[in-house]
Amino acid sequence: MRRSFHRRLVPLGLWLAVLTQLAGGQTAAQQPPRATPPAARFTPTIFPRFADWKAACARLPGNRALRHTLPPKELRPLKTFAQFAEPLEAFFSLCKTGELSRADAWIGEAPARSQFFNTDAAYFIRQAIPFQPFAQRQVVPPGAEVLFHGDFHGDIHSLIAWLAWLNERGYLQDLRLARTNTYLALLGDYTDRGGYGVEVLYTILRLKLENPGRVLLARGNHEDISLASRYGFLAEGAHKFGWEFNAQRVVRLYDFLPVVLYLGCGDNFIQCNHGGMEPGYDPGRLLEAPEAVRFELIKQLRQSLFAKQHPNWVAGLPSEGQRIATRYYRDFTPESPTMPTLLGFMWNDFSIVRGETEISLDPDRGFVYGEGATRFILEQAGTGTRKVHAVFRAHQHSRVLNPMMRRLKATRGVFRHWQEKDSLGILEADPSALMKLLESDEERRVPANSVWTFNVSPDSVYGDGCEFSFDTFGILTTAQSVDDWKLRVINLPVPK
Repeated sequence: MRRSFHRRLVPLGLWLAVLTQLAGGQTAAQQPPRATPPAARFTPTIFPRFADWKAACARLPGNRALRHTLPPKELRPLKTFAQFAEPLEAFFSLCKTGELSRADAWIGEAPARSQFFNTDAAYFIRQAIPFQPFAQRQVVPPGAEVLFHGDFHGDIHSLIAWLAWLNERGYLQDLRLARTNTYLALLGDYTDRGGYGVEVLYTILRLKLENPGRVLLARGNHEDISLASRYGFLAEGAHKFGWEFNAQRVVRLYDFLPVVLYLGCGDNFIQCNHGGMEPGYDPGRLLEAPEAVRFELIKQLRQSLFAKQHPNWVAGLPSEGQRIATRYYRDFTPESPTMPTLLGFMWNDFSIVRGETEISLDPDRGFVYGEGATRFILEQAGTGTRKVHAVFRAHQHSRVLNPMMRRLKATRGVFRHWQEKDSLGILEADPSALMKLLESDEERRVPANSVWTFNVSPDSVYGDGCEFSFDTFGILTTAQSVDDWKLRVINLPVPK
């Protein structure tokens, strides 16, 4: 029997099991066994090769065919929660023993092992441990190829098709990156609103374990217990695994994903995150660190202080922007991705064309930044020697062809905001007309202070509603000079 993941029509007993786990009531006997720290290479008990996993997923009906329901249980490739838990527990072990666990890899105070690395506790259960978001810095060499992909939202078929393409082109060998200069960067929102969040998470955990330092996973706004409970992922897990499903433990993995990644080559960086700008965080110390990989806890966000330190900038904003910066900017310690207010790296948006308000406030999604405000915040994020030149992100999607989705369709799935030939007068123009005006070439430059939105994968409610016929990813090639960085946009057909 198929179940709706939008209406969350899950048997009451299964929901009680989830709620019992979230309240800390699951016994040790019910818990899946803890994995020992992973060896040099993780080997699962099932689907050891990508080809095996690909074949198992090929039997699953697409989300568009399911029409907002979940697939029959007999078709699911992971028959037990213990099978899913294998890479999950290995991932936890990697976090506790790998780069993230080294105290000297953190700028400033390192997280306490008894809190940050305690995977038996969670900030959303009686506040047993604090919410501790963090930023990551990753430096890559000149000539590196960084492959970016936007939201998956439970679309396993597009993910598998992408990995198959990478295997065919020699980027991957099975699930291991075959080229030493290649990195994968995923921009968040792996589950919810699609029927295969379990399979998507399983796949990206396998990828991460095969390539610990070269698969980079950003945390999106749906990597949050509150959204997972509202938009389908907890219902999906309960439907697929019944009483075995340990929601607390699965959601806990999100706390080991950075809310923002500063990807750099030489002294030049791009800000990679799911949502938008966050003026309350100053990445200066992180950017100045000499090592290739470093982390920093975001203990406080000082938005109000940012406004006070830049009074001329605030005074130069239009009246609505001045009101927002004065009234709504806050200094606070994040207690969750949405409390006491939204964490901008996960939630905020950008305007689309020049001439829109420099700062506006969407009560349901946070701040929306225009070109001038974004440029100023990016300039302040840099230091004397290190510069943040652009933003690569996802997040800003709709089930209907609104101005953003029209532009994503016209630009083959990667849209650069505030383009020279775009304007308020053609905000509602059709994709066919926009295609003649906006960037749609396969290879594109990365101008200073640019913002790029990557499309959601097509076998989703978004791709269905907007009739997307292609999936999209980008290949960023770095160079010593940021003027020579190139972004190649690749389209793949919607998997059948």
